Amino acid sequence: MPSRIITWLTTLLMPFALIMLGVRLLMTPLFPEIEYRMPGFPADPYGFTLEDRLRWAKPSIEYLLNDADLSYLAELRFEDGTPIYNERELSHMLDVKNVVQRLLQIWYIHLVLLALLALGSWRLGQMPAFRSGLRWGGLLTVGLLLALGAFAAVSFWQFFAWFHSLFFEGDTWIFRFEDTLIRLFPLRFWQDTVLYIVGFAILAGLALGWGFRKR
Repeated sequence: MPSRIITWLTTLLMPFALIMLGVRLLMTPLFPEIEYRMPGFPADPYGFTLEDRLRWAKPSIEYLLNDADLSYLAELRFEDGTPIYNERELSHMLDVKNVVQRLLQIWYIHLVLLALLALGSWRLGQMPAFRSGLRWGGLLTVGLLLALGAFAAVSFWQFFAWFHSLFFEGDTWIFRFEDTLIRLFPLRFWQDTVLYIVGFAILAGLALGWGFRKR
């Protein structure tokens, strides 16, 4: 395989690989433990305590990653027996799970392709081309995310709406302030999530760009 093709393929695969690595690192029960305790994180005006939020946020995140059907969430109930999620929220969570698992599958493919490129480059004596791809892929990630971050900084709500329009139909992702999804995951939660993912991927991209620079 020509070295130029190895470099270009590696470069193009890296942005999605790095961004999804940041996404996957946040999709753990540890993230809400940290996020809900961040200074200035808004309290729930309808009465959820920190313990309540942690109690319901963790299974909600776990549902996106496990193989359970929608009953996993539908069976979650408050102390008075009321379901924590209404039908509209459950439908959206199913849509989110489908999107998340599809993106994770694509990410796994990216990782396998990168591993094959690394192995092939090593076998063919083309590791400089692969390292160059890692470097340019890291720098490409930084450029893309700086542009995306500028868009989000100008108007996070417009960015948020645009992002959802890519994956969900109509206004199925819009809920009332008193709905459980909004009480668990207010706008601040998503602002911080985007900030963490973008920050992680930019730092990783800069590390690749610096670490694999030509000497």
